[in-house]
Amino acid sequence: MSQPDSSDRLAPVLRTVRAGNGFEEALEQILQVVRLGLVPGGERLPSERELAERLGISRVTLREVLKVLTDQGLVEARRGRYGGTFVLPRAESPGEDELRRRVAGVDVEDVLRFREVLEVGAAGLCAAHGLTDEQADRLRDALARTHDAPLTDYRRLDTLLHLTLAELSGSPTLTAQYAAVRATVNDLLDGIPLLVRNLEHSQRQHTALVEAVLDGDADGAREMMREHCAGTAALLRGFLT
Repeated sequence: MSQPDSSDRLAPVLRTVRAGNGFEEALEQILQVVRLGLVPGGERLPSERELAERLGISRVTLREVLKVLTDQGLVEARRGRYGGTFVLPRAESPGEDELRRRVAGVDVEDVLRFREVLEVGAAGLCAAHGLTDEQADRLRDALARTHDAPLTDYRRLDTLLHLTLAELSGSPTLTAQYAAVRATVNDLLDGIPLLVRNLEHSQRQHTALVEAVLDGDADGAREMMREHCAGTAALLRGFLT
């Protein structure tokens, strides 16, 4: 019996991504293809054109996704008549043990859902109740710090922005719960690489989120925060599951 072609094997995983988090969701799906062994080590991924069409993204975005996989030692590009992007055989690395340690005993889906509930709620509360001039300045300052942050400081300043938003919601209980869940999220995030494309995208979402809060647009703030959390969740699922 002949093996199913690549399209059949990938059908359960590859699907059109949502516009808001195209890069992150495409990376999540192709990581799943590789980690699930749907394209075994030594075999070629579908062509760039096919992947881009199936995911509903531009070839420029797809190439950025493939570069991340190349940098992580998961695939390699080969030139020539029989070239393409080939999956490399899986090899245990020091990072694999660390990732397993971080995930062990953690219900990743539960953490991500709880984080989304708290973050979306905090954003909506801040926008609906409004901020004083002093509070608005604190939020703008926290956002500005993330814009200028070097990679080594980004995660810390990103955390401070989100904690500021939680605190400004006016609920000490929500703030305490968010601080606890964010510590778990950061422990998971520390096990995956910082991706410049993702950080640039996150910064645009941060800016839109803060603008919605300051404009008193509760629905807009909740929706942008939900989209932002979904992007982070897609990366973590891709690397950790």
